[in-house]
Amino acid sequence: MTDSAALPHTDDLPPRLTRLSFHGPLSEARAAAMVRRLAVTGPGRVLDVGCGWGELMLRVLEAVPGARGVGVDLGGEDLERGRRNAAARGLADRVEFVQESATGTRRGPADLVLCLGASQALSSAEPPTAEALRELRRLVADGGRVLLGEGFWQRPPTEAELAGMWPAASAGDHHDLGTLLELAVGAGFRPEWTETAGPDEWEEFESAYQADAEVWLAGHPDHPLAAPTRERLDRHRRQWMTYRGVLGLAYLTLVPVAA
Repeated sequence: MTDSAALPHTDDLPPRLTRLSFHGPLSEARAAAMVRRLAVTGPGRVLDVGCGWGELMLRVLEAVPGARGVGVDLGGEDLERGRRNAAARGLADRVEFVQESATGTRRGPADLVLCLGASQALSSAEPPTAEALRELRRLVADGGRVLLGEGFWQRPPTEAELAGMWPAASAGDHHDLGTLLELAVGAGFRPEWTETAGPDEWEEFESAYQADAEVWLAGHPDHPLAAPTRERLDRHRRQWMTYRGVLGLAYLTLVPVAA
């Protein structure tokens, strides 16, 4: 990508992800149900691993007065968005957004650990799921909860489909849903709630993921960033059309087995 600092039009760059509330296929209705279910447990401390801008964490803090949260991520821009959102909602004194690696983090144990599409932040293994689950068990307090958002294969992908997905995609990148649940049990959890993102949630997420930049590109076809933006958008759209209906996203609410 071209260095935007060297471009002549620094006031009309492509906007980034402004149409997304959550960085994943998660509907408002599902998020509200999750927050209600998690709030009942009365978490005092919430840890969000690979938090991005931490929207679900902020909603839990709103639902549980007195709870405090820490979000950990490497993305400075997303973390700053989270800080702005927290301040606007009167939560700035109850939440901290920290730019650091989650690998081996000592920020647990927490009463609620969120890890939504970020298991790779806890493990360098391929796939990271099993090791990440063991780390999540280390990070959650007995009696607490983990909410894990994790990819799974809805059906085995073909070689042609894998070739059209992300670079070096392989069948070993994900498990099926049954295996994912068995891994959670093997890591010291019992699954309290199992749910999966539906087609409408995927379409809303993927459309919103691209929409800002697509509209910008249509209005700035000659901008210095137009060519790389077009390439990125076209590549991602083709990947989505390939994994659509093949890749799923499970949301597992996990209860740790007492040590």
